Amino acid sequence: MQEKPPAALTDRVDALLPQTQCRQCGFDGCRPYAAAIAAAAAPINRCPPGGEATLLALSQLIGVAPLALDPSCGTAPAAATVALIDEQRCIGCFKCIDACPVDAIVGAAKRMHTVIAAECSGCGLCVPPCPVDCIDLMPRPAALPPLRAQAGLWRRRHRQRLARLERERLAREAARRRGRPGLRETAQAFDIAAAIARARGRRTQAHKRQ
Repeated sequence: MQEKPPAALTDRVDALLPQTQCRQCGFDGCRPYAAAIAAAAAPINRCPPGGEATLLALSQLIGVAPLALDPSCGTAPAAATVALIDEQRCIGCFKCIDACPVDAIVGAAKRMHTVIAAECSGCGLCVPPCPVDCIDLMPRPAALPPLRAQAGLWRRRHRQRLARLERERLAREAARRRGRPGLRETAQAFDIAAAIARARGRRTQAHKRQ
């Protein structure tokens, strides 16, 4: 069994990643990729959003030779982007909200959705599931903070999202357990049904005697 990497090394690797949570590396987010790098279970060249600067920083931290970006993961973006929803075409299907790893999209089911540009990491995960193709990646507005300054926000929002999804999963499981009667409840239901049947039988017999 492979030993878990030291948490401190995982933290240091994670601190160098851009926190877009785009999954282009093949992992479910920056933190799992950081843990794999720290455990020598994944190479350092699978992060297109990080580009050459992240590759060099990771190579220095891990102590390995710099590598070219793995083309199977995509290419480094020419410019930072944010998602933009054409609100006139949005049908409120909720699929983009489910896909966003940093909860940067707001809206209700069957209602118009919109992207909070200041919180969008530009990961692009909301684009493929949209059934009406109303989402595009646009150049990141110059008025927004630089990407590196946003990394902490995206890390925090991603962790909050994961925690929320886990709470919702546990709540669904609890609801299913409550909806499934136990032995005592089942026995009580049979007793009540039998009592009702006996009462109906007595009423039927009484009507026949009249």
